[in-house]
Amino acid sequence: MAKHRAIPLGYMTVGEVAKKIGVTVRTLQYYDKEGLLSPSAESEGGRRLYTEKDLVMLHQIISLKSLGFSLDDIKHRFISLETPAHVATALTEQADSIREKIERLTASLTAIEHLKGEVLQMQAVNFKKYADIIVNLQMNNDSYYLIKRFDDDTLDHIRNQFDKESGLDFMDRFNRLSDEIIELQKAGVSPESVKCQRVVKEYWGLITEFTDGDMRMLPKLMEVGNIDAATNAWEERQKIINGYLEPALQIYFSRLGENPFEGVEG
Repeated sequence: MAKHRAIPLGYMTVGEVAKKIGVTVRTLQYYDKEGLLSPSAESEGGRRLYTEKDLVMLHQIISLKSLGFSLDDIKHRFISLETPAHVATALTEQADSIREKIERLTASLTAIEHLKGEVLQMQAVNFKKYADIIVNLQMNNDSYYLIKRFDDDTLDHIRNQFDKESGLDFMDRFNRLSDEIIELQKAGVSPESVKCQRVVKEYWGLITEFTDGDMRMLPKLMEVGNIDAATNAWEERQKIINGYLEPALQIYFSRLGENPFEGVEG
C-alpha cells in the first residue's frame, strides 16, 4: 500500500467515499478488515485512501449484495470469476436460492394468515394450541383448524400418540377412507351392504387407533365431530360422512353384539 504525506489528487478519504457512495464509515472499515475491499493507499498520518478503482469495486460489492449474495460469496467467488459463463452460473445459483427462500416465505405468510384466523376464533390465548396449528400447517394438514376444537387433554393425547411421520400416515389413511365413504354415499350403497360394513370396520379401527383403546375419549371426539352448520368445505364433507356412517355404525355394533358407547361417560 502506497503512503503519501498529504492527500494527492485522485485519492479520497474513507469519510469522502462513505458520503459519495452512501454507506457508513463503519461499513468500509468492516470491508477492509474482512479483506473484501482494502484502500489503495495510506497517508503518513494513517488515513486510509481510496481511488476511483476502489469505488468501482465498492459499487460491485454493493450491487451484488443487493442481489442477496453474502459478503463471503462476493469475496471468495466473484473475485475469482473470469468469464461471463462463470458469472452467469453464479447468478443462476443465486436465483435458485432466492426462489427457495420465496417459497419458504410464501408458505410462512400463508401459515401466519391461517393461524391469525384460528387465533381470532379461539376464546383465550393458548400458545400450546398455536404451536400445534403451526406444526399441522407445516405438514400441509388441511384439518389443522380442528385443533381449536380439541381440549388440552385430547391434544396431549395426540402429541403422545403420534409423531410427525405417524401423524401424517394416520391423516392420509383417514382422508383416503373418507373419500371412499363419500363415494359410497354418492352411489347410494346401503349401510348394511358388505362393502359399506367393510369400510365401517376400517373406520372404527382408525377411531380405536386414535384413542389407543381409551373409550373415555369417545364423547370428546363426538363433540368435535358434531357439526350443526358447516362453515367450510371440510365440515360440509364431514356432515355427509357423519350422516352416512351413523346408521352403518349402528348395524356394525349390532352385529358385533356390543356398543362401545354404552356406559361411557363424557
